[in-house]
Amino acid sequence: QVQLVESGGGLVQPGGSLRLSCAASGFTLDYFAIGWFRQAPGKEREGVSCISSSDGSTYYADSVKGRFTISRDNVKNTVYLHMNSLKPEDTAVYYCATPFEELCTDEYDYWGQGTQVTVSS
Repeated sequence: QVQLVESGGGLVQPGGSLRLSCAASGFTLDYFAIGWFRQAPGKEREGVSCISSSDGSTYYADSVKGRFTISRDNVKNTVYLHMNSLKPEDTAVYYCATPFEELCTDEYDYWGQGTQVTVSS
């Protein structure tokens, strides 16, 4: 019953934008921090962004600061990742995950299946 489902990925040109969605079911998302991660071909998984539930604090990797924005819609039980000014190096499978805690941590217990983002001309 507990599920995280990512959506919104696709093919975009460099400089374009996408909005990824992380929809939760089987639990109430607004009690927990949600993180976005990505894994590109041949590379290790890396953290992209995170939003806490306690105070709404956000985290962004240096590589995406100023371009990506994480937000939460508690009514829809969904967390979004707005991606602007996309670069080819942003190409990856993007995953959302939760540590089942209020704060962003290094331990994420539950993961979605991922959505592919491809940035190419």
